[in-house]
Amino acid sequence: MPEIPTVLFVCVHNAGRSQMAAGYLRALGEDRVRVLSAGSEPADALNPVAVAVMAEEGIDITASTPRPLTGELARQADVVITMGCGDACPVFPGKRYEDWELADPAGQGIDTVRAIRDDIKDRIAALLDELR
Repeated sequence: MPEIPTVLFVCVHNAGRSQMAAGYLRALGEDRVRVLSAGSEPADALNPVAVAVMAEEGIDITASTPRPLTGELARQADVVITMGCGDACPVFPGKRYEDWELADPAGQGIDTVRAIRDDIKDRIAALLDELR
């Protein structure tokens, strides 16, 4: 792994799960990791409930926008973490891949999205320990 690893989070809409994961990794990883996120079918805007539950944690993700997954983004990553995008995620040799089974927060109430957020936070903490 390079000195500063690059982690790419990928979900379908790049509006909820991957954005929450990216927000946590940026906040908790500080300058020890480079963070990217993308979606196989990006939405037009972030999930407002995801934005709200991250704000409860003191993490502002409002500056992020859903973006499409490209081969170039995947090539930049040392670690690719997928969240329900299945076969739409390209696989490149030499990358570390993980698939995180997480419920989709789209259309869910705030309590459900909080539970997804908390699961993501635990996974990010474990990922940071592994990357050190």
